[in-house]
Amino acid sequence: MGNEAAREAWLERTLRQLRPNSRILDAGAGTQRYRRFCSHLRYVSQDFAAYDGRGDNSGLQTDVSDYGKLDIISDITAIPEANASFDAIMCTEVFEHVPDPLLVLSEFRRLLKPEGHLILTAPFCSLTHMAPYHFCTGFSRYWHITHLPKHGFETVEITPNGNYFEYLAQEVYRVPYVASRYADASPHIWEWAAMYVMQRMLLRFSRRDKNSQELLCYGYNVLAKRGRD
Repeated sequence: MGNEAAREAWLERTLRQLRPNSRILDAGAGTQRYRRFCSHLRYVSQDFAAYDGRGDNSGLQTDVSDYGKLDIISDITAIPEANASFDAIMCTEVFEHVPDPLLVLSEFRRLLKPEGHLILTAPFCSLTHMAPYHFCTGFSRYWHITHLPKHGFETVEITPNGNYFEYLAQEVYRVPYVASRYADASPHIWEWAAMYVMQRMLLRFSRRDKNSQELLCYGYNVLAKRGRD
């Protein structure tokens, strides 16, 4: 299972565990791709809605900018909702795109009801994408376990997505695109064969993996609860 599919499976499973009719904020919702997992919830979408799919044309861009009908257009650190307005907040692959993620945690604490749930995914290591709105390369396990308690959250679950070998295999797969864009070159036939062998080796190692995610993984899926005042 690829890293995106694994993240989506975790999100679907976690969202379905929320109490029906809970009010949930999808913060930094983008194209609202996970709205489909929230049919049993009162879904509210928020985004700053400034990314046009092309950005500054550097790094990786999505070429997609259709936000759909957002409920709230605002800065993620100043969402125009009252204190304790939500039973849950979902924020997926957003923290690398905000200048100060700690301010975002403070805003989430303000918006969540006591014992409300924060459903958070963020990359551990990320290539430049959606520039110029890319400010951090990623968030380690230690970032989460350090800063969540400081901002009034209790970590319920922190699950790595992928491992060192899977991450390297992904980047080997990406080499032809990067070579074409940044080196005006493409692999020779024997280099394609070498990349295939390298990927097979890495995936074999991944099947025997013993905790290499502590060194590198795609990112972390985090479930936390807001504490009581």
